[in-house]
Amino acid sequence: MRKPEGGHVLWSGIDALADRTAHAERVAYLGHQDALKPGLTLRENLALPARAAGSNPEQAMESLDLLPLADLPARMLSAGQKRRAALARVVLSRAPLWLLDEPSLGLDTRSIGLLETLFKTHREAGGIVIATTHVPLPLPDARTLALPGAIAVDAAEELDMGSWS
Repeated sequence: MRKPEGGHVLWSGIDALADRTAHAERVAYLGHQDALKPGLTLRENLALPARAAGSNPEQAMESLDLLPLADLPARMLSAGQKRRAALARVVLSRAPLWLLDEPSLGLDTRSIGLLETLFKTHREAGGIVIATTHVPLPLPDARTLALPGAIAVDAAEELDMGSWS
């Protein structure tokens, strides 16, 4: 998202930042803000990103168990439902690279299971998931990068969470 402090960012061997517009189409970003307009329904909130990417909003809502909420104004959604809506926007983007900041924020155990399915489907299709997190995520075979000063702990073993890493 920023120019590198050093080195190069390559995508398939080509300078990714030489054409920032093309690179932006390859990246879907999820930050802390869910970016929903409170007066619009969930379906209306997802219509524009779906149209821009040529995606099916109904399919994205179904994958995150949001169809029963599709016609509710976004202001009526819980924090977890809003987070799932933001994740639906990531799915709709069709971007091969997902940059996710705390993607499980506000999600219950069942919704984290949906997240696991999304990650698996995306990765099996050749997609990349880069996530920052303070809690284990359902990303089997993930590589972990602990930042300087962070305590390096195998959270999956520590929390007895099986294959999560």
